[in-house]
Formats: sequence, structure tokens, C-alpha cells
Amino acid sequence: MEIRTLKYFLAIAEAESFSAAGQNVLFVTQPTLSRQMQELEEELGVKLFYRAGQKTLLTQEGIRFKQRAKEIMTLVKRTEQEFSSSKDEEIAGDIYIGCAETEGMRKVIRIIKNLQSQFPKIRIHLYSGNASNVSEKLDQGILDFGVLLTSANFFKYNFLNLSERDVWGVLVRKDHPLAQKESITPDDLLDVPLIVSQQSMQFKDFSGWLGRDLDSLHVVASYNLIFNAALMVDEGLGVAITLDKLVHTSENSRLCFRPFSPKQETELQLVWKKQQAMSKVCEIFLDAFRKWS
Repeated sequence: MEIRTLKYFLAIAEAESFSAAGQNVLFVTQPTLSRQMQELEEELGVKLFYRAGQKTLLTQEGIRFKQRAKEIMTLVKRTEQEFSSSKDEEIAGDIYIGCAETEGMRKVIRIIKNLQSQFPKIRIHLYSGNASNVSEKLDQGILDFGVLLTSANFFKYNFLNLSERDVWGVLVRKDHPLAQKESITPDDLLDVPLIVSQQSMQFKDFSGWLGRDLDSLHVVASYNLIFNAALMVDEGLGVAITLDKLVHTSENSRLCFRPFSPKQETELQLVWKKQQAMSKVCEIFLDAFRKWS
């Protein structure tokens, strides 16, 4: 399997047409593309495409393969960038960081700002996701670093602690009865429609604080990232379990945050794969992080 073949496959998948991909993107004849894709399907032992009228669409196996092909091409691009920048005496290159939604990212961003003031040709690429998303991309080599809650599984990573802590609580509308309270106890959440995040379900101390299993509560929805969850709260669908300082709750907002009582906090960590060969710019970033920690 060649890199060129993966490029051909992705171009066809995007254009939904052999001829359009060949004429407008790859500048390769349709018979050449057809032969390459036939050989690829034979190599994989699956059908990747099917005809639907004038379009060429992906089979289920094709959809799965597209994801893998994109990951491989991302790694190829990153490798080319890394070794190209290593030839220059000037410090330059790309750093890929995956992060949970957390106010603690502010410290990381300040380190990045300071770093780029010294090395303007260092570029940072942020990927926002939950712990499982970020961990998967770390394992695949797509990300260099992750910023995750301490409750994540860290046995396969090196890590450094951030001094910041995130506070757990609920996001509610200001006209909701819970908004009248200064803090929220476990009993306050009984029979309340709840919108829960994967982070809250993975937070190891949450069930202990709650005193019961999360399944015993009235969970009406779940979410990955907070923006759409905040919309659900704003529309009165329920109350969202989340971290503080992720949603605008000023006087102009209809929403407010109330912390749990007893107070529930979680630490944050910068993580990276063990025994990973780092690029020069990643080493510089990690060194800067250690100095700021």
C-alpha cells in the first residue's frame, strides 16, 4: 500500500466521483484511478466503493478505511514537517496538543504565548475533546501532548501536574430553583433532569460524592463538549453537570454555575507517551512547561 494510493482514495471519497477526482484534483486518468482502487480493494479484501446513480460512495468498510487513511496521511504530513524543520538552524515546527475543556488550559496558552515570543516560527495546533478522544490520538501519534483530568488512565503516559484545579458543579438557568442555592448537595440532584458529560462519568470521586450510582439519577441527555450542553440548559431541557468557568455566566447570561457541596475538585495534567522520541520543538515546549510549573 503506497501513500499515493491513499491520496487517490481520499480524493475519490471527497469528490464522490472517479472522474471528478482525476480531472480536478489528482490530474490522473480515470482508468488509472480505477486500476489503483481495484488493487487496493484486492489488497484489503473488501469493497470500498459502490455506485449510487451518478455518484461513487463509500461502503461501510470504505468509511472505516477513510478514517485510517486520514490518520496515516496526517502522520505522513507531520513527519515531513518535523524533518523539514529539523534541517533549519532556526527553531521552527508544529506542536499538536489535545485538551479537555478546562480553564486550566489558560496556563498552557500563556506558556505557548511566551514560547512563541521567543520562537515565532513554532506553530501550535489544539484539538478539543474528551479524555478518550485525546488518549486515542496520543496513542496513534497524531498528538504530541494531552491536557487531561487526573481521573484519566495515565499508566501509559509520562505526565506533569498543572497547579490549577477545576471545580465541579452544575450549570443551571437563573430562574431554576437550584439557582437560588449557593451550593449543590447530592440530595438536590434527586429527580432533577440532568445533562451529564463523559468527563463527569469518568470522574472517579463523583459517585463517591453522590453516594449512589449515576444510573439512579434522572439523566435526560449526555454531551461531549459544553457548548451544546449549555444550549440544552438554556432551553430548559435540564441541569448540566460540568466544570466551572467554561460557560459565560455574567449578568447578561440566563445561566449560572453552582458548585457542589462538599466541594469537588480535580487536578489537571500534561501527558505524553512514554518512550516517545520528541521533535526539537516539543522538547522546547516541555522544557518551558517544566520551568513554569
